[in-house]
Parts: sequence; structure tokens; C-alpha cells
Amino acid sequence: MSFLRVLCCSTVLLAGCTLLESNPNQTWAPPTAQHLTAQNLQRLRAHPKSPTDTVRFVFVGDSQRFYDETEDFVRSVNQQPGIDFVLVGGDISDFGLTRELRWVHRRLSGLRAPYLTVIGNHDQVGNGRAAYQQVYGPLNYSFRYGGTKFVCVDTNGRESGFRGRVPDVPWLRRELADTAGVRRTVVVSHVPPTDSDFDPQLIPAYTAAIGSSPQVVLHLAAHIHRYTAEQPYHDGVPYLTTYHMGKRRYLVLSVWGAGQFNLQTVSYGPAA
Repeated sequence: MSFLRVLCCSTVLLAGCTLLESNPNQTWAPPTAQHLTAQNLQRLRAHPKSPTDTVRFVFVGDSQRFYDETEDFVRSVNQQPGIDFVLVGGDISDFGLTRELRWVHRRLSGLRAPYLTVIGNHDQVGNGRAAYQQVYGPLNYSFRYGGTKFVCVDTNGRESGFRGRVPDVPWLRRELADTAGVRRTVVVSHVPPTDSDFDPQLIPAYTAAIGSSPQVVLHLAAHIHRYTAEQPYHDGVPYLTTYHMGKRRYLVLSVWGAGQFNLQTVSYGPAA
């Protein structure tokens, strides 16, 4: 084989290395697919709202392997007027793989509004926690927009072995107590405290922290794949769950004033 032919083959092999995935559980992602929570919060802050304005956002859960449905979801949301941002309530992936998170992001990046997430139980399979942190960012975080504070918390107790650490209740209490300039608070998680995948020993402390905060107007979760609305702890806080992406339905929520809110369900095709 001539030197030129060997050189050409070597060049092709080296160029192809960037296309290969040495380990399906690797957590590496290119810079454009890293720290997406921070990127989307920056986009959101570029369009600030007054504390007296209504905040209008979409809430959906469990995109998992519903890639076609996610593409249709993006098209539907982009037709909705006045959407400030989109919340995806966890289980973005099915097997906790970085490639899955990137595949879903590739579709959700078509949204005209920024999108934010919480981590789900499927996102923690294998190296999923590390993958989520690489692609999105912190497992627990909060942000403020238009007088509303959104507290996004990891509630996947079963994946943490029910060891009394997840959710991080002390962190939640601190976030709920930090209300300077906040008119209302929305808590967002994947597993609701009414579900058996929530660490049972932490349910009393978790719900007491929420129920004792007068500014909490909603608790949002996904995981169970359907819409529900109830007040299971008789503390005045509505606990809502949303549809998974395969249902081809999502919630549009508006919050305003000291604690007023309304919601509507949007359907965008035949349900799975």
C-alpha cells in the first residue's frame, strides 16, 4: 500500500473518531449541549416581567422515547400565544443516557420559548445523574420570573435508596424561606409525594415545609403519566400532575396576583 493511501486511510479513521461513542454510558456532551438550564435561564432573563404581570407557561412530563410526539409538541407550543417558558417534569430520557438527553434537546431546542427541566427517576438509571448534571445542571435549583419563584427539586427517593436524603428537605426549606421580592411560589418535581416512589420517611417534612409557606400556590409533578388535581394534605396547596408526552396533551398554566392561577389542557393529536 502506498504511503499516500495509508495517510488517507489514517485521516479518515481519525476524523471518524469524533463520530464514535466508546461507551453508551459516557456522560460527555459537546459544549452546545452542556449547562442547558443556565443557558435557558439566561434566555428567560433577557425578557423580564414585572411582578404584577401574569406568568404563562407550559407543563408536560416524561418525554422518554416519544421523539415524534416531542416534535409535534414543539410545533403545538410554538402556536400558543404568550408562552413565557416550558417546564418538562422529568423522565426526559428512558435509560439515563446522555445520547437520549441530547436527542430530546435537539427537538426541544426548536421551541420559541426557553425550556427548563427537573430530573426524573428514569434520568437516574446507570450514570444518568452525572449525565443530567452535564447536560442540564443542578439537580435542585430555583429561579424567579415575574414575581413568581419556581423551586425545582429532585424527589426521586427510590433511586436514592430511600435513605432520607432525597428530596433535600433542608434545601427546600431554605428556598421557601427566601421570599424577598417574591409574590408567589411554585414547587416543581418529578415524583409527587403521594406516589410510592417518594421516600415515605420524608413525606411529612416535605409537605409540612410546603404547606407552611403561605406563598406556595402550586405543587407540580409528573411521573404518573396523567393529569390529576387534588389537595391531599388539606393545607390549601393544590398538587397537580401532568400528562406524559405520549398522551399528546400538555397543561398551560397562568399565575398572577397573590396566588391566583388557571390552567387549560391542550391536545395536539391522537393519544398513544
